[in-house]
Amino acid sequence: MKSIIKYPSKKDWTKLLERPAFNYDELMTSVENILIEVKNNGDEALKKFSKEFDGVSIENFQISEKEIDDAKSKINIELKNAINLAKENIERFHSLQRDPVISCEPVTGVRVWQKSTPIEKVGLYIPGGSAPLISTVLMLGIPAVIASCEDIVLCTPPDSEGNINPAILYSANLLGISKIFKIGGAQAIAAMAYGTESVPAVYKIFGPGNQYVTAAKLKVSLENIAIDMPAGPSELAVMADEYANPSFIASDLLSQAEHGEDSQVILVSESVKLIEKVQLEIVKQLADLPRRQIAEKAMENSSFILMKSEDEIMEFLNQYAPEHLIIATENNKKIAEKVQNAGSVFLGDFSPESAGDYASGTNHTLPTNGNTRAFSGVNLSSFMKKISFQEINPVGIKNIGNAIELLAEAENLQAHKNAITLRLDYIKNEGL
Repeated sequence: MKSIIKYPSKKDWTKLLERPAFNYDELMTSVENILIEVKNNGDEALKKFSKEFDGVSIENFQISEKEIDDAKSKINIELKNAINLAKENIERFHSLQRDPVISCEPVTGVRVWQKSTPIEKVGLYIPGGSAPLISTVLMLGIPAVIASCEDIVLCTPPDSEGNINPAILYSANLLGISKIFKIGGAQAIAAMAYGTESVPAVYKIFGPGNQYVTAAKLKVSLENIAIDMPAGPSELAVMADEYANPSFIASDLLSQAEHGEDSQVILVSESVKLIEKVQLEIVKQLADLPRRQIAEKAMENSSFILMKSEDEIMEFLNQYAPEHLIIATENNKKIAEKVQNAGSVFLGDFSPESAGDYASGTNHTLPTNGNTRAFSGVNLSSFMKKISFQEINPVGIKNIGNAIELLAEAENLQAHKNAITLRLDYIKNEGL
């Protein structure tokens, strides 16, 4: 277990705030080759990469109705009920995020308004492999459906026999998503970005993934394909005091560490005794984890930090800007008011990060690597775009026309000025 970092000075914070380093430049060449080949050769390239990377030959990438029906029969009632409960909670929270049409008349005769409209075509990437993310189907699919996106395309990698996890299929079908493709990795991002004979092209791509998926998303985002957010390895910061439950905190840290070897967790406290108790609990709980080796590796990227005050801790955590933040303190609500940068915040002993991952209703697709300083997690607005409208009558153009002429002239944009002058002259001549 890593030693406790005691009372670090602010000059040392930069080092403590570092994430696990990963050089995407090394990946970009191979990822770019995949993107180009899919763009040029469509389904033939997808077949090649499925065999090369997934070890399976696939002729038809789209999931059939029979495969969906078979998946339904493979899911036990307990898991179906759990998926349904999570679905209801996520729907309830995201439905509240609908934006009303806003309008005003800034001056007489000028009416402006704004409304939200859905992005017509969206792509959802759902990781499979060792941890098939059933919950991500719900987290991305539900707001896409509520937003009324016209085309929802879902890609997820097949197993070695060419099958998709039945719970992923059940969840997608439950939401009414029918365009489901058994494609993984960078080639899935390429298929959704450019389109192939089988896979429709989309306007925006959502979803987490490994380094190849992340690199592919970054690359296509430079080619007029929108992505949800910059994302990297998962992370969690915990602020706790002497009243917190050490076993709870240890379980939260490990739940994040088991995501991947490049995950990062941080515990910050004023109590050295609390930190020591948490470390003992981590050792105890690690022994029973199926993904123990992954969690142990991730703990090497992690820190246990002792600080002098709540204010110092919050200053540090706001600079760190974590994806997930747990505040396990007696006065957690008061401290929560000081949070400026975090993807999702969990208050008290009974609000584990796992709840947000699955069923509390908030979205678990969140910015990482300090990007919560400027980016929000996925929400209903992520699947919408805002369009502004204006309607100006003769009285309105008279009220604002002269100001527009002066501003256009100051910018040396004569045609802009003429567009106003012509109308003002017309209004004057017509006596309007």
